Amino acid sequence: MRVLVTGGAGFIGSHLCERLLASGHDVLCLDNFFTGRRENVAHLLNEPRFELLRHDVIEPILLEVDQIYNLACPASPVHYQYNPVKTVKTSVMGMINMLGLAKRVRARILQASTSEVYGDPEVHPQTEDYWGHVNCIGIRSCYDEGKRIAETLMMDYHRQNRVDIRIARIFNTYGPRMLENDGRVVSNFVVQALKGEELTLYGTGAQTRSFCYVDDLVEALVRLMNVAGAPEGLSVNEPVNLGNPGEFTIKQLAEEVARLCDREVEIKYCPLPQDDPKQRQPDITRAQRLLGWSPTIPLREGLRKTIDYFAERVKSSDE
Repeated sequence: MRVLVTGGAGFIGSHLCERLLASGHDVLCLDNFFTGRRENVAHLLNEPRFELLRHDVIEPILLEVDQIYNLACPASPVHYQYNPVKTVKTSVMGMINMLGLAKRVRARILQASTSEVYGDPEVHPQTEDYWGHVNCIGIRSCYDEGKRIAETLMMDYHRQNRVDIRIARIFNTYGPRMLENDGRVVSNFVVQALKGEELTLYGTGAQTRSFCYVDDLVEALVRLMNVAGAPEGLSVNEPVNLGNPGEFTIKQLAEEVARLCDREVEIKYCPLPQDDPKQRQPDITRAQRLLGWSPTIPLREGLRKTIDYFAERVKSSDE
């Protein structure tokens, strides 16, 4: 098939492009390079079935494709709060443009949604039928509400225009090709530990997250895109939580990163950002039933691979 990956030069997108090429597909990688990096896909440029196109999804585009993975949107607070209006435009106008394309060429479309649609949840762990607890005027709302509207648009295009949709609610994901300065907790801790700096911990460190290695997530995205039927009581068009249900406190993560980097734990405590979720853990029952999927890579193994990647980058920057 001919597959479009928007945000394809980003952290998750670049791994997805690799996986799709390895499966024999023609891949069109579209990115405006706000947070994506050309170097993430530089090794693919000589592949005859790979194309790289610089384009912003808030502008319409005409393409002939069979499937669309819409991953275009900055995903870390540092980057999506840098230009919140642009973040909303990416989620809403970009979604409208990609859905219009899917409708026109009859392509199946998968939206990379997020666990942020649950906000600071009052239900734990989070299931897909939970409507969330989101501050619609807070500093995170450009991302949270943008992604919620994107899901609304997906469902409305499906009901009104019979567009074939898939919705992935992605929980914390980590691995090689994360940005060093994206402000996300894994990259923060790893880079700080490698540089011998204090680990910056917001709040008391008692807040929890669940961390999924990028290879596990890509496997789930591909399965969700290609699943044809659903068990009784489920629909392939419903949102699906994708993440690792293993739950860790942020302080536990800091200690594990320091241990794997062979560093003494030195922590700098900072105020907790506004609307930062206190708990985050996916219920992946739907993914298990619909996709036959569960994460397979333990946190320690994934962190080792991530640390190796960042160690090379830190070494290169020092030379």
